[in-house]
Parts: sequence; structure tokens; C-alpha cells
Amino acid sequence: MELDIRDIQKIIPHRFPFLLIDRVIELTPNEKLVAIKNVSINEQHFVGHFPEEKVMPGVLIVEAMAQAGCVYFYYSKNMQGKDLIYYLAKVTAKFIAPVVPGDQLVIEITTTKLMPKAGFLKAQAFVKDKLVAEADIGFGVKEV
Repeated sequence: MELDIRDIQKIIPHRFPFLLIDRVIELTPNEKLVAIKNVSINEQHFVGHFPEEKVMPGVLIVEAMAQAGCVYFYYSKNMQGKDLIYYLAKVTAKFIAPVVPGDQLVIEITTTKLMPKAGFLKAQAFVKDKLVAEADIGFGVKEV
């Protein structure tokens, strides 16, 4: 299954400038999700991070992974038609290489454990098949 930006916006409440995934290119519920984030020089955080050497902040890489995880949870737990808010509860992250303007971040999400109102996921982020970050993410879910 693939999802475009309109589909993603129906699932998670994030909007510009904080919607950090552009497309889901692969989704098999309860197995794996692959999403992409196109990193553009026009993103506001590059004004100050860093003026002479632009680097995507690690916290935003983690946020992109968490947003991809929300979409994964939505389909894995068959939540279609429900309005959900996701609350980040725990992150353990490792950053391996910088992400810079012009990169395409490819995010892979797999299950550690999914419960009715919470989840624990494994996330990896790649640029051109090179691992640039990985995280274990825990979150809670509330229906609104």
C-alpha cells in the first residue's frame, strides 16, 4: 500500500511546518512501513542549524520517524475512521551521519510491540541506503 500527503494528513494532525513525512511508499500492517521525507533547503530550521553548514536537527529526524510510526500504528491496529492523537512517551536514538538539504530520508518502521492504546516501534532512517539514524520509540494513543 502507498499513501500520498493527502492520505497522511487524514491520519495524523501535523501540518506545515511540522508535517515531516511526504509519502508512504510501502505499508504492510503489523510488518513494515517505509516513508520518505524530502529534505529541502527551504525548511525554516536550516536558517539557524547551522548557518554555515546546514544539518537537519536530530530531534526532527526522530519526529519524522515518530510520525511514520503513527501511520503504521493506524493501519496495524485497524483504526481507520478514528481521529487519534499520539503522545510520544519514550525515545532512545542514535545518530550516525548528518542529513543535509537535498537528501531524501527513507524511514523504515517495524513492530517491537503494539497494544490497543500504545506502541513500541523500531525506526531506522537511511539516505541512499546508508543508515543515518535509528531509534526505539514508545507512544500512547488517545481517541478524540
